[in-house]
Amino acid sequence: MGFSDIGSYGGEIETPNLDALANGGVRYSNFYNASRCCPTRASLMTGLHPHLTGIGHMTNPPDSRRHDYGDDFPNYRGFLNRKCVTLAELLGSAGYSSYLAGKWHLGGAHKSLWPLQRGFDRFYGCIAGSTRFFSPDTDQREGRGIYSGNQPVKKVTSTTDRAYYTTDAFADHAIRFIKEGDQKKPFFLYLSYTAPHWPHQAHEEDIDKYRGKYLKGWDELRKERHQRQIRLGLFDKKQTLSPRDEKVPAWSTLDLEKQKEMDLRMAVYAAMIDCIDQNVGKLLHVLKEREKFENTMILFLTDNGACAEGAVLGRGEIVDIDKRNLETNNNYGAAWANLSSTPFRLYKHFTHEGGSATPFFMHWPKGIKPQKNWYRSQAQLIDVFPTLLEVCGVKYPESFEDRELPSLRGISLSPSFVGKPLERSKPMFSEHENNAFMIDGKWKLVGMGVSSPRGPEIEKWELYNLEEDRTELNDLALTKRDRLKTMAKAWHGWALQDKVYPKPLNKKK
Repeated sequence: MGFSDIGSYGGEIETPNLDALANGGVRYSNFYNASRCCPTRASLMTGLHPHLTGIGHMTNPPDSRRHDYGDDFPNYRGFLNRKCVTLAELLGSAGYSSYLAGKWHLGGAHKSLWPLQRGFDRFYGCIAGSTRFFSPDTDQREGRGIYSGNQPVKKVTSTTDRAYYTTDAFADHAIRFIKEGDQKKPFFLYLSYTAPHWPHQAHEEDIDKYRGKYLKGWDELRKERHQRQIRLGLFDKKQTLSPRDEKVPAWSTLDLEKQKEMDLRMAVYAAMIDCIDQNVGKLLHVLKEREKFENTMILFLTDNGACAEGAVLGRGEIVDIDKRNLETNNNYGAAWANLSSTPFRLYKHFTHEGGSATPFFMHWPKGIKPQKNWYRSQAQLIDVFPTLLEVCGVKYPESFEDRELPSLRGISLSPSFVGKPLERSKPMFSEHENNAFMIDGKWKLVGMGVSSPRGPEIEKWELYNLEEDRTELNDLALTKRDRLKTMAKAWHGWALQDKVYPKPLNKKK
């Protein structure tokens, strides 16, 4: 999902429940994920950069016939290793019930890697990164079905009065876990939606809410979102809207039939996010009904920026309903991803703002004072883990089950509960798929294709002043050469420390 898709971050998609949570808690304007689904989830679950967990790239299972993911590259094995401890494992040892409803995507070659084997008491969802929304039980691809605990669900049944849909089912099983769990124990729920990951499929009544709303086209809608972001106070006027992606055609150059198709592609995508919000509303209702809402801390974020994978104008069937709902990877393309990323440029995979900046908010009536203003301190995924441990009164151990653990890399976000700035003593770092960043205050070093373990590749880096240029339009790499070299050297030191290297240089598909 893109940075600007929900209402509280400038979008026109109807997300009243998420917006109420954002506005009733603390909203971050500068929060960063790991640019891709499973690396983000690895960091979220462990408090470590993903390379230290064994998911330096994606969840490609180890294969003895392939040298590039074998024992020579343990940080790229493609599953959550045993040299880390998960939130579920730690909170479980402290008396919490731990539930996962939705997407796991932290390794699935065999059951020893699955949620119940990593601390969760109950699990309903998919092991892989995506699945069909209406008929995941008919998907023959490995790991793409639905599991209840460790068992595959051979025939899915709807949890609502309409057709089975994973977003509905994930929320309803999460609610069931809460209702059926030990009421004397606190609970940790990881509600991990696959939406709006492709395939793009949604209930027709949800799609109908948005049909025709996107006939203005991406050029006009990007301007509208940016202006809403300014009115919301998320950005000031000096933060310029990035130009339309050069590979995306102007909306006006499309003929009417193509415009109608593209309107539908975005309407389906919007409907998927709308459905998330509806289900969040159901969960909130249950928490309030059971008098748990006031003392439940709720966090929301996305695992990467908007997805521009595939053809620029979208891939796969979207018009024919029956065919659309049997697709496995249809989507809306870079044309609409560029809207979702507003005001930034670039997308999922990249560590530029469009790929790594996420909406992020925390809501907890008993512990967080609702804040009128945006929270401006910079933070990233590795900060969530120490925050939750602090809130739950759990100390991070030096070892777990006789295994020595790396130290946590992040800091607690608890100062933000009362609007105080974070006191971060070190820069923030990221690397994914040879894309990388280092953020040190207002300065951001960012690069594509940064892949050498031998030292900083100066020519691959860009440098931006985020206070003046959050949309990364004015590269200062040539005029601030000394700063660039110093930051590139520091990034490389971090990369060696947190096991970006050694990495497989010729990854096979």
